[in-house]
Amino acid sequence: MNDIFRAAANEFRQKGPALSRKNEVQRLYRKSLKILSSWAIDRHVFLDEADILRARFDAGTSASEAKAIRLLKEANAEVHEFTHPDPYCVPFMPGGSLFMRNPPPPLEVCFPDGNYPADAPKILFNADMSVAKEETGKAAVGTVLVDFTKKNME
Repeated sequence: MNDIFRAAANEFRQKGPALSRKNEVQRLYRKSLKILSSWAIDRHVFLDEADILRARFDAGTSASEAKAIRLLKEANAEVHEFTHPDPYCVPFMPGGSLFMRNPPPPLEVCFPDGNYPADAPKILFNADMSVAKEETGKAAVGTVLVDFTKKNME
């Protein structure tokens, strides 16, 4: 990309919120656990490594301001270094192997004349194949936005 395109893209890119030190550490810990779950092949291995990771985070709780800034920089560099090339994704969410696999065809396609049989299912499904309910609001009133960057439905 050239500089002009980057400058134009930066004009429309949203700025992240100003986070407190506590929020930065919380996000870093959560991201570390997600990366760890991509690397761990067994739940017991994950739990053992998560305990070690938690102990490392707890060791830095009483650090001074300057040391806390240094620890955050080092931790961010370590997270970047250990990021998995193919991170784990929940199978039924966007990017997963089960996302939109074998969705049932709409009744309007199966019966274009509108004469639905009495035993036709009256259940609507969301994009993640969960049942759409009016009380949750997901897909009950129309369409659902599937955000592939956040891997969630809105």
